[in-house]
Amino acid sequence: MKRFFLVIMLNHFYSSEKIYTFVSMKENHLSPIKSKSGLWALSPLFVFLFLYLVTSLIVNDFYKVPITVAFSVSSIYAVCITKGLSLNERIMQFSQGAADKNIILMIWIFILAGAFAQSAKDIGAIDATVNLTLQLLPSNLLLAGFFIAACFISLSIGTSVGTIVALVPVIAGIAEKTGMDMAFMTAIVVGGAFFGDNLSFISDTTIAATRTQGCAMRDKFRANFLIVLPAALLVLGYYIYAGMDISVIHEAKPIEWIKVTPYFIVLGTAFIGLNVALVLVLGIISTGIVGIATGSIDMFEWFGSMGTGITNMGELIIVTLMAGGMLELIRFNGGVDYILKVLTNKVCGKRGAEFCIAALVSIANLCTANNTIAIITVGPLAKDIANKYGVDNRKSASILDTFSCMVQGIIPYGAQLLIASKLASLSPLSIIGYLYYPISIGIIATFSIMLRYPKKYS
Repeated sequence: MKRFFLVIMLNHFYSSEKIYTFVSMKENHLSPIKSKSGLWALSPLFVFLFLYLVTSLIVNDFYKVPITVAFSVSSIYAVCITKGLSLNERIMQFSQGAADKNIILMIWIFILAGAFAQSAKDIGAIDATVNLTLQLLPSNLLLAGFFIAACFISLSIGTSVGTIVALVPVIAGIAEKTGMDMAFMTAIVVGGAFFGDNLSFISDTTIAATRTQGCAMRDKFRANFLIVLPAALLVLGYYIYAGMDISVIHEAKPIEWIKVTPYFIVLGTAFIGLNVALVLVLGIISTGIVGIATGSIDMFEWFGSMGTGITNMGELIIVTLMAGGMLELIRFNGGVDYILKVLTNKVCGKRGAEFCIAALVSIANLCTANNTIAIITVGPLAKDIANKYGVDNRKSASILDTFSCMVQGIIPYGAQLLIASKLASLSPLSIIGYLYYPISIGIIATFSIMLRYPKKYS
């Protein structure tokens, strides 16, 4: 169903000659008229980044400024600078962005993920899975093993969020028991999750990139794989090297296979391609069955665990709603249109065209915090640029997908980092410095443009 709506959205973009912004309201309905572009439209994003990121770096404390406060201030500022609307209409436009179906879908996933994570923890599923992992995987291969697992799972299920939900609680439990750096361990899973998000045939970003650029998925995969493979091998090599000196003293305990069952169910159903929401529902049900069957919890304690898990996601849900509203006002005020206009005026030659496509999707991703939406937004324009300057459509699709995943993987207000940090009880900023894979694919992809690599597609 999600893929169906994605195709409908893409067809809408193809059939529309103009993209309108909704700026006036009459009888509670917004009517489309053009809005003026300007750098000032992007200023709410700068306010957020300064207040949250820069301030945290200056004081060297990632918990000093709560992310909810940073988004509250930047959201209020976005409402204040919006022109041409009454205060009530500005709030309505903000609310429209917060109520976007993609935002609501993420919130549903957060709710279900919170219920599953807490239920799994309370019945002992996380401890049992950690114990199983430490017994099966040699200490010096823990880092590389989890990176490979995250890459494989994300490639199989096509979603970074699903991979993070499945693996972060386990790796957080291992970090807690072994004394390893929690942020570093969490970043391993997040990085590997974007390997599949970028390459999987069933990933939304792959579907969007190939459809907007008019190329076959298998052709885009071949080109894209050659670009990101060096990055994956470099990061894997580092994890093997970094893990050589790791020696975990772990008391061998009997493996409680029945308590590991909820994770097997989640990974197995995700692997066969079920919707991530349905995967989590099945996981929650299995925690209840296993918990009651083993006497770990009773039915009312299970309900209490789910309630606690959902409540713990409250801050994440608030942040997601405010981010959606603020980014909608940025789009509404012409911020995205301004970026498109400025960057397309600077195109010169094939290499310049590829850099322009990379910059377009990167900045669009910063303004939407959704890599699929960013590709859909700039995809038709990227296709025009590619055709005009002779860029291979397989290369342009790879550039769109790779750079959108790179940006999505490192922004502290993206769904992936938000949910990973919540599951690991960390600040999103504390994870960013360890995100070697997303940063690496950005660097390698940049060099691929500069050096005309791979030559077959350049």
